[in-house]
Amino acid sequence: MPRARLLAVTILAAGLLPAFAPPPADWVPARWNSTDPKSLTLLANTPINCLLLSWSDKEAPSLAAFATAASVKGISSFAILTPGTDPVTPARAAVRAHFAGIVLEGDFPLDVAPRLRDALADTRTPVVEISARNHMRLGGAAPILGTYQGVWPGIQVEADGAAKAGPSGSAWIDTNSGFLRAARAWGNATVWLANLPPEKSVITPERYLQVIGDAAMTGSRWVIALDDDFWQRLLKSDPASLKSWGRIGQLLQFNESHAEWRAFTPFGKLAIVQGSDDGALLSGGILDMIAVRHTPVRAIPPQKLTRESLAGASMTVNVDTDALSPEQREILQAYTRGGGTVFTGPPGWKEAAPRDTGRITLNDKELKHIDEIWHDMQALIGRKNLGARLFNVSSMLSNLMSSPDNKQVIVNLVNYSEYPAEDVTVMLLGKYHHATLFMPDAKPRDLEVYDNEEGSGVDISKVPSYATLRLD
Repeated sequence: MPRARLLAVTILAAGLLPAFAPPPADWVPARWNSTDPKSLTLLANTPINCLLLSWSDKEAPSLAAFATAASVKGISSFAILTPGTDPVTPARAAVRAHFAGIVLEGDFPLDVAPRLRDALADTRTPVVEISARNHMRLGGAAPILGTYQGVWPGIQVEADGAAKAGPSGSAWIDTNSGFLRAARAWGNATVWLANLPPEKSVITPERYLQVIGDAAMTGSRWVIALDDDFWQRLLKSDPASLKSWGRIGQLLQFNESHAEWRAFTPFGKLAIVQGSDDGALLSGGILDMIAVRHTPVRAIPPQKLTRESLAGASMTVNVDTDALSPEQREILQAYTRGGGTVFTGPPGWKEAAPRDTGRITLNDKELKHIDEIWHDMQALIGRKNLGARLFNVSSMLSNLMSSPDNKQVIVNLVNYSEYPAEDVTVMLLGKYHHATLFMPDAKPRDLEVYDNEEGSGVDISKVPSYATLRLD
């Protein structure tokens, strides 16, 4: 069946999707700031199949015409509703206007989304919630877990133009990857990061590639959102802007061409047991601190702590012992009896989640505390290879993941600088026989795998913006 017919069919709610419709995990979302059907031509060479448009009763006719035109092209339109009024009436109006789904963006009362789903049950219209981080329904049944809060990824630069150093001494990289690891650890939901570009800032094409890659390396999605200047230039068919848009589409297509990688799970010998109330949903915390050091880490919420979740880990950091039940403490004790090492933070070591829902990063006092914690973490980890060690990667972050059958591992690499990273070396535990490098703008390339005292090594000559190293 042609793609247009596939997606023109009304998308049904989670669990009720027909076999021929794309499941929520395959929705590739973008905010869309135009109701002109001609703007849909911009999607021709992209995998974007889900457009989010702000709903307005006054603009219902033009929105309906746009949604109809989009569906013919195989694109689903989702109506964004914000707090202020009961969403049931505008949601029903959006459904009548041929919108395939509803997005509740903002912090609605907890009962609103379930009530709206019940009200739309006869239409089988999916409802996606995009909330503050600490209002996300972690561990729920929804196939999409969304938040509008995120930092804009990139290397932090001081006033004098120098790169800001983090606790490890490396250049500090603003990233959402630690938060996304923590959120994904709650279940199988696809995480949508729907933050907007920073205002009054020049967003280069590389910066857009970085925010997409920052989410993609954890198996999550950034909801495409273009700054006003870029958007207006695109609508005017500005050649330079169209070229930049092409690069964005190329990276999105690269990720969709390897959708199987999103089923890979975090791989490494270090586990962090940390709950949402202990700072797991903050950016710049313990998970990011470890990621900047390129140490593979798996996040485990206390509620998900089991013997199975610790399988393969040789070292575990327990952020807050008081957050564990007696049964969970016994799991860690059994883990140590089996040869694992548990590092338990001293009193006051945990990061308290801020009460202010508008804050998603650490303040100066908390950052100083993290700097002190780093010395304890450094003594614990030392120079051990806990899955992979990387060299010549000061402008990069990485994520080591394993296939469900443990026959393959991938190392996702994101470069946050404006120029290519060169002469990158990856040292992995275990013996691998074949390595392939995948990049959005090049054909897959086989690389030499050589033995070393830690296991296997691979050298990569250049990483422009995003790459994935796969080893068998």
